[in-house]
Amino acid sequence: MLFDYISLAGGLVVLIIAGDVLVRGSVGVAQRLGIPNLVIGLTIVAFGTSAPELVISLKAALEDAGGIAIGNVIGSNIANVLLVLGMPALIAATPCGEDGATRNAMFMVAVTLVFIGLCFFTPIGLYAGLVLLVLLALFLGASTITARRHRKEQKAITASAAGAAVADAEIDTDDTLDDVEDVPDSVWIALVYIALGLVGLPLGAHFTISGATDIASHWGVSEAVIGLTVIALGTSLPELATTVMAAVRQHGAVAIGNVIGSNIFNLLAIIGITAVVVPIDVPPEVLKLDIWVMLACAILLTILAACRICLGKISGLAMTAAYFLYITTVYLLGNVS
Repeated sequence: MLFDYISLAGGLVVLIIAGDVLVRGSVGVAQRLGIPNLVIGLTIVAFGTSAPELVISLKAALEDAGGIAIGNVIGSNIANVLLVLGMPALIAATPCGEDGATRNAMFMVAVTLVFIGLCFFTPIGLYAGLVLLVLLALFLGASTITARRHRKEQKAITASAAGAAVADAEIDTDDTLDDVEDVPDSVWIALVYIALGLVGLPLGAHFTISGATDIASHWGVSEAVIGLTVIALGTSLPELATTVMAAVRQHGAVAIGNVIGSNIFNLLAIIGITAVVVPIDVPPEVLKLDIWVMLACAILLTILAACRICLGKISGLAMTAAYFLYITTVYLLGNVS
């Protein structure tokens, strides 16, 4: 039994490290090829940071462990809202009024409703996966247009404030890529990073799923329970660490945008790609509680963004407590069933 816990914990660690290394290597190669940072951020970084969840869900579905595949995504989305936003608020005030957050949050609610509808027509198969990927393409396209428009507006402001000479000097520059640190300068080192990431992801997924399924069997709970809790929390640790450090550095305003983007990618990219490769069976117990908690979290996030609420210690404590209450409920219901 001890080996199963080591397998689960070790697999999650390998997944997180491999995903990070893959992102750094991919960004390094993309920058050497002259790809704009805006495109890199919306594609390579977004997909790369979701790579652990994607590999987990894909491998779980291929091994007929649909509970882990679905539970991983739903649990991650719940953890992103209640824990990833709640815990940093315990450290410092977290504003939820980032530009464009309300619009993206409303899209996230719409995507969540589409996903819930698909869950009731289990398994989620090829055509459903294609629908999700089309929505992903629309989201990426709209995000690109919005980001470019914002950059042009900023350049226009710079031009009027500092003169045409300054504007001409900056017109060909691109936004810095602040989300990724320690990007390798050498293309060969970047390629080594990519290779290590591509090897580490499936290896970490193998040990994670193997340990999780054995632990679920030993505890007498379903694979969905493990996916919703242990695996989901493990794959959400990078986002949690990022938002906590942002709060410490008084940069908490970016947290809500990161959470919304992560949740949209989880539903559209991870479930979409997985469903195109192999149908995903939706466990019945997920339809009773978890998808509705996820929807409630999406609506809560939209309200926070629309009202431009600044999360403080009390609200952060309430959200964190709500997450642990949810985890407790999931295990109690899992043991009862």
